[in-house]
Amino acid sequence: MRRHRAGSEPFLEHHQLRETSDREVNGSKRPVVVNEGESPLGWLRRRKDRNGMPLIDANQYEAGERLRAEFERAQLSPSVTSKWESAAPSRRMRRAAPEGAAGLSDQALVSRQRVFQALDAVGPELSGVLIDVCCHLLGLTDAEKNRNWPQRSGKVILQIALTGLARHYGILSDTDAANPVRARLNHWGMEGFRPSLDKWR
Repeated sequence: MRRHRAGSEPFLEHHQLRETSDREVNGSKRPVVVNEGESPLGWLRRRKDRNGMPLIDANQYEAGERLRAEFERAQLSPSVTSKWESAAPSRRMRRAAPEGAAGLSDQALVSRQRVFQALDAVGPELSGVLIDVCCHLLGLTDAEKNRNWPQRSGKVILQIALTGLARHYGILSDTDAANPVRARLNHWGMEGFRPSLDKWR
């Protein structure tokens, strides 16, 4: 049915969870079509807990996707293919492109700094799960196995890490991140509970 109802790209729309989302493109936010099934964060965003709430909220999802975009712009993903440029006849007579940081663009270097700053902000205890899930698109079950965590503990740890990441990016304020209920609470006392200084005057 999904393929039958699809538009110009029925195969992709059948096998992907396509949604329109505002993403940062060349310094400005634009509506783009994204595959929400590609990232574990998209899966967690659609799943509900026993209270009907998403496993991660919109702020946590935005922070994780921002880290992933910076990670990809920083070219930190491991290479899975061989580099054949140096073996090509046209490249044997000239100097090859420099390897490592010397061959990166200014944008990639700035993105690397932003990634390292974000990971430093959440701390070494939480940065690993952000790299696994947000950047390497590893599922929570695999992340738990790799780190010898108890089952179903990865969700809570990831939520804490994403909250710290959202606070670093300015998506979430310190008060809201500490306690969203307390941010809406004014005081506990009834009328006239506050002590007066009249007797000291």
